[in-house]
Order: sequence, then C-alpha cells, then structure tokens
Amino acid sequence: MSMQDQVYLTTEEAAGYLRLKERKLYELVASGAVPCTKVSGKWLFPRAALDRWLEAGLSRPGGMQPVVAPPIIGGSQDSLLEVAVRDSGCGLALLAEGSQAGLDRLVRGEVAIAAIHLHATPDDDTANPAAILAQPGLFDAVVIGFARREQGLLVAPGNPLGLAGVAAAVAKQARFARRQAGAGAQLLLNSLIEREAVPMTAMVFAEGICATGQDLALAIRTGRADCGIASRAVASAFGLDVLPLVWEHVDLVMRRRTYFEPATQRLLGWMRSEAMLARARELGGYDLSQSGAVRLNR
Repeated sequence: MSMQDQVYLTTEEAAGYLRLKERKLYELVASGAVPCTKVSGKWLFPRAALDRWLEAGLSRPGGMQPVVAPPIIGGSQDSLLEVAVRDSGCGLALLAEGSQAGLDRLVRGEVAIAAIHLHATPDDDTANPAAILAQPGLFDAVVIGFARREQGLLVAPGNPLGLAGVAAAVAKQARFARRQAGAGAQLLLNSLIEREAVPMTAMVFAEGICATGQDLALAIRTGRADCGIASRAVASAFGLDVLPLVWEHVDLVMRRRTYFEPATQRLLGWMRSEAMLARARELGGYDLSQSGAVRLNR
C-alpha cells in the first residue's frame, strides 16, 4: 500500500472501528500500545496498521502460530555488542552484514533486532531515528541506544605512509579497504569524502569487499589495504593505529513486542550492569552515557 492509499482515522473513527470507548483508546495511546501519529495536535490512526495490530493480538487455535522473527540480531558488527550477547546469556544470535542489510531484514521479519549506525552527515546524532521514521513498515519500532563509539581511519602500525586523514590518504593514493554498500562505515566514508570535496574517482580501493570491520582490519594488517574506516575497538584488537574521525551512535532497532521478550530484557539488563562498563573500558573507544535509553518509540 502506498502512502497515497493509506487511510487515516480520527480518534472518534478509530474508536468506532475498534469498538472501544474514546477514553480507552486514549489510554492505549498514552501507553504506546496502539499504532498512531500526531499531526497538528490531533491523533490519527492508520487503518492498515490497526488491522495488523489486531492481527498480532489474535488468539489462535493450537497449531496455528503467529509469525515470529528468529532470535537474531542482524546489522552492524560491533565488538562490545558481541561481548554483550555472549556474556548476558540472552540466547540471541548475531548476523553481522552491515547496518542497512540488518534494517532490511528487520522489515522483512528475518531478524528480531537490527544493530545500526547510519550516517547522513558526520556527527549526525539523528541519522538512526530518522531512518526508522522513514520506514513505513516499522510503524511499531523502538530504537534503543546501545553505545556511542569512536570511528577512525585505521592504518598499519606506525602509520608508515604518514597519513593525516581521509583527504590526505586520497592525495597519497593510499589503498582504501571498502565495506559493502549500506554498511555504516561505508556511509561514513562517503559522507566524509563529500564533506572534503574529494572526487570519488580519485580514490584507490583495495581488491575485494570487507564484510565487517574485523575483515577490514585484517586487510590492513596483511598489507592488502593501506587504510579504512572502523572502530577504535577493532583497531586495538588487531594492533593497528587509528586516526580519530567521529563518534557515532550504535542503536538497537526492534519491534515493540520484541522489546518485552525475555531474551531482549536479559540483554538490556546486562547493558545496565557494571560488567558492560568494565568491558567497554577494556575495548576502548566507547561512551555508555546513553546506553539503554529509548531514542525513538513509534
């Protein structure tokens, strides 16, 4: 259904459609339990979303189970997230293949949670929530802050080429390790190149595509590439030098019902623990001041 075909109901119409009193509907709105949006001070209710909401709450006979996303966190690879999933004992699996790929899988119901760090401009604190708001299929999404982390330009130990940043690396014809299209690190590189007014055609890329930041670090460590963008934690793990670039949000995106699942709550509980702080200090390059905060609740 296109946006043009979407039908929005007023509070009175929605209450009638759901056969509820308006007071009860307002209670559901206040608790974030019903899909709605506010325009010019008035609540509007997408009828198609209300239908899906009703469908999700159906009592089904035995053998007829609702479609439930598999217990997988897709999206971006993050060193601290890997520790959190393992040490929390939450039982969730990880499928690291880039922020946009994880988000696409979340929309299709192929993962329960997507870890994302998207970029519109460098240091853009609103890029992740803005991307979720632009997804009509994620009408019931919640964005939970996992951590802010430092991203940088990774180079070989001792910085043998004497690189001073992205523009300088392009000027020196350094070979950049590439991430796949839609990966947060690749979006950041594109954004930085645009800001520096460096033509993409002037860049030299190493052979192949790196599926994760760890793959990118390995390409630099083995000499296949001279530099590339990844987190400080990845640089430290591979013994690489890092030229700081930006701090970015790594967020966990899920549907509202997933937030209340035991596995998710176990993970969120560990994120509030002293163990999370200790491991973040060990890895380096993390800021947990907004960890666990609700950054968006649609």
